[in-house]
Amino acid sequence: MSTPGQHGRRWPPALDRPAAVAVLLGLAGVGYRLVLLLATVPAANSDEATFGLAALHIAEGRERPVFLYGQRYMGMLESYLAAPLVAVAGPGWPVLRLPLLALYALFLFLTWRLSRRLFSPWFATVVVGLLALGSERVVRDQLTAVGGRPEVKVAVLLMLLVAVGLADGRIRRRGWAVAAFGLLAGLAVWSDWLILPYLAGAGLLLGYVLRRELLGRAGLLLVVGFLVGAAPMIADNLVAPPGEDSLSVLRRLSAGTGVVPPLADRVRAGLLTGVPLATGLCPVDGCARWQAWFGALYPVLLVVAAGLALVAWRRAAGRALARRVRPVASLALLAGAALTLLAYLRSPLAATAPLDNARYLSVLQLSLPAVLWPLWVAAVGCWRGTVGVAGRLAGALGTAVLAGLTGALLVGTLVFATGTGAARADQRQAEAVADAVRRAGLRAVYGDYWTCNRLVFDTAEEVACAVLDGALRPGQNRYPAYWRRVAAADRPGYVLPAGSPADQRLRAALGDRADAATVAEVGGVRVYHPEPALRPVR
Repeated sequence: MSTPGQHGRRWPPALDRPAAVAVLLGLAGVGYRLVLLLATVPAANSDEATFGLAALHIAEGRERPVFLYGQRYMGMLESYLAAPLVAVAGPGWPVLRLPLLALYALFLFLTWRLSRRLFSPWFATVVVGLLALGSERVVRDQLTAVGGRPEVKVAVLLMLLVAVGLADGRIRRRGWAVAAFGLLAGLAVWSDWLILPYLAGAGLLLGYVLRRELLGRAGLLLVVGFLVGAAPMIADNLVAPPGEDSLSVLRRLSAGTGVVPPLADRVRAGLLTGVPLATGLCPVDGCARWQAWFGALYPVLLVVAAGLALVAWRRAAGRALARRVRPVASLALLAGAALTLLAYLRSPLAATAPLDNARYLSVLQLSLPAVLWPLWVAAVGCWRGTVGVAGRLAGALGTAVLAGLTGALLVGTLVFATGTGAARADQRQAEAVADAVRRAGLRAVYGDYWTCNRLVFDTAEEVACAVLDGALRPGQNRYPAYWRRVAAADRPGYVLPAGSPADQRLRAALGDRADAATVAEVGGVRVYHPEPALRPVR
């Protein structure tokens, strides 16, 4: 039973019907992901293990990393969020992913709040329902600790809500709010540079709301907040070796290698594979033709939604700022989506590896309400009978698109949810490999990249693993301390995928001793402990 609080407010607040349905849909989405999280689905890998190891080092007070080990541009906020849990419960995949589940729940709530304030209550509920669904690509972006995207989406939504709250007078402490806006922007830039288009949109919205205020104290607070949020990144870049600062690293990564595919190929693959895959319409192994339709429609929806927002802005001319800010906020979301999509289509990877790189479009979820709003307006007008023949045709089309999108997302979710056996088997095999290594008495081993840090994390650093490439030379060792520890071992072991180039070279080097040196074979992984010690090529 609720009781009146201060100023006549009720706590807990009473929920209207759209809000109550949104809560149920949101709980279903969080519950679905909690079940997957507890089963370590999607499957873990060494990239994620690196974030987990950093969380362990932070929890133990051994390290204070700013960027991902060996990669001077990806912020480590996810590791810092997981560190307190790791300190209490020890390293483990569910422990590492729990903060990401909390970020997803917050993302749902903030999306609902923003959609309700910019558009309508029932539309906000529908958006929550769509975001509660999740194919493998979508859930992987939301629940695996691989850097950046979950937290920056939350940051942008909070920034937009701050700007809208300043416009309609709901936020009284304007100085603190502006400082918080800057702080969120700084944290987002440190965490993942992919969010820059949305930060630009949010910044322009704040400028529209405050205007001359930013020339005074508010502007100073905004800058101070940003500098505090981005302080770890700024400090690290000031001491980075020449060419190893974040901007230089990102410039090299963006340059790519080889021939750049034609623009038509990049647009085709980016729209017909990247967008539907990132949205959740397709399985991770590719999109069928019937699943690619939303990608082809997406640019059209962006243009139509932008036109509708501009019309709404012009009609609001001369009215209160609270009314005028809504279409501008919608335009900020649409501009973020358009710029993100254009940046993605500039990359050769949009055409050469669309399945692996669609993750860079996961931030488009932020713009889903603004993109779908014209469809909702048309559908509601049609069903209420308030439009003419042309409006009814448009409404029928809008209804069909929304229904088709919902159906495709539901199918994608069901396909993933009923096909998690491979991911669970992969995790069981990784745990079996870790157990085999420990039973063999090995505490220092060499392995390939996708084995090493995952093995170290699965054994809570009981086993150190140094990365070798296919020629048995030093590979991508993100944390050099492991290489030094293995190099100092009297008789290191080897953990290699059976039949891989590294495995073949090792067996050739061992010769007649290869079988005798094999102490275990788990699934497709061989564990060796050569006698006498065999060192890799330096």
